[in-house]
Amino acid sequence: MSQHQTQALKLALGNFATGVTVVTTCHRGMDIGMTCNSFSSVSLDPALVLWSLRKESSNRESYLESGGYTVNVLSAEQQLLALDFAGGAPENRFANADAERLDSGRLRLSRCASWFDCALHQVVSAGDHDILIGRVLDFGSCRVDVLGYGQSEFKVLEPIQRTSEQAVS
Repeated sequence: MSQHQTQALKLALGNFATGVTVVTTCHRGMDIGMTCNSFSSVSLDPALVLWSLRKESSNRESYLESGGYTVNVLSAEQQLLALDFAGGAPENRFANADAERLDSGRLRLSRCASWFDCALHQVVSAGDHDILIGRVLDFGSCRVDVLGYGQSEFKVLEPIQRTSEQAVS
């Protein structure tokens, strides 16, 4: 695929809006976290979720060797947190984050919409990414507006008001 086609594909894929997450782990005593929008549910029984990680990521070894990860689904108020975890020095990413240490040893970010603490279940190689499938060990959620991402910008995902003719029965 040419560079032009790759860029066009990236723009086309950007039309699919997603939620925004920060995925954390603890590896060799160091907390690691990164922003991710490739999170998805896989199965309810057993409870499995997935996210994808670039094979060239400097954090790849940490996520593959740590035994698990915690997915924090960000609330609409956490846009700056998403940016903090999207770049910069890994050791500085938690500087502005309130977090709680879970029994697994990983960090759960405060005030997120949902969180899923997972044991690494399977890793699938897929092109230039690894798909990390996790078995959900613990989770929590609250009703808040969630942070979204689409067309290269953050968005607040809100319900659409339905008319009486559109009501779901």
